[in-house]
Amino acid sequence: MEGGGRPSGLQAALLAGSAALTALLCSVYRHRARVARGLQGARRVRLDGELRAVLLEAPGRCVPYAVIEGVVQSVKETLNSQFVENCKGVVQRLTLQEHKMVWNRTTHLWNDYEKIIHQRTNTTPFDLIPSEDDAGVAVRVMKPLEAAELSLETVYEKFHPSVQSFTDVIGHYISGERPKGIQETEQMLKVGTTLTGVGELVLDNNTIKLQPPKQGLPYYLSSTHFDALLHKQESNARFWKILSVLCGFATCAILFFLLRKQYRHHRERRQLRQMQEEFRQAQERLLRQVNAEGGETLKNACVICLSNPKSCVFLECGHVCSCSQCYQALPEPKTCPICRQGISRVVPLYNS
Repeated sequence: MEGGGRPSGLQAALLAGSAALTALLCSVYRHRARVARGLQGARRVRLDGELRAVLLEAPGRCVPYAVIEGVVQSVKETLNSQFVENCKGVVQRLTLQEHKMVWNRTTHLWNDYEKIIHQRTNTTPFDLIPSEDDAGVAVRVMKPLEAAELSLETVYEKFHPSVQSFTDVIGHYISGERPKGIQETEQMLKVGTTLTGVGELVLDNNTIKLQPPKQGLPYYLSSTHFDALLHKQESNARFWKILSVLCGFATCAILFFLLRKQYRHHRERRQLRQMQEEFRQAQERLLRQVNAEGGETLKNACVICLSNPKSCVFLECGHVCSCSQCYQALPEPKTCPICRQGISRVVPLYNS
């Protein structure tokens, strides 16, 4: 604590940083909890012949947040894998990722570093159809790349190591970067994959569409079951809640420490003021007593205690300024309180 009971700059910065981190964690937790509550309140609908009737009865022919499960089927043409034969899908993502080692000048260690140098995603329109043979109903999936969780399966992955000469190795050590190679990956959403879609379900003319919801809730196209997806979001919300609570406790502890230090500082100042006031009152009482007894008493009073009469002559300086009790209380070696000269002997003073 600085003077005046104010916290130091470091303590204030620590409190402000802890409070800001707590607010950030609470904001993330509220968002995650909102997502989990939204999934809990999502309406589960079956992909069957009754779906069109359900949408016709819904306000605006729309279910704002619905859960539906179906099998992926392309509407027109399918996308063929560039590396795997007879592998067809509706979403294809090709990725080239660079792997290298980077020298850390702080830790003096080589650290792995990955960077996507190229990525291309191809899509084609597709539907969700029932797993049973019911060709009478289908749900068109709109804007699949906007899904918060789009389940793509890795169908091809190959690492191409970099070929380095001795000169290249020396240059890499000098530059602090050692390339390891390029990883080539192909991911696809295959035809026939069972998907769980969570979003806005709307009947547009004769087409049933699944699209991103308008309430700001996340859009999901996941290969996992809805119960597993819900459990994952609830666990995520609990994790951020625990972090928020722990950080909040840390903020309260810092605040309590600062307030306690400030309280102790003010208590010490209050005690000091009280002692000063008592000393001032004692001086006033002594002054009134001396004035009541007369000026002669004040003139003959001991210069140390101001209450007993002077009764000692200090030699060799000859000063008469102390009573015998105060002389005995003087620290060794004893010196005259007036001139600070050493006292060789004391002669009693008798007033008649």
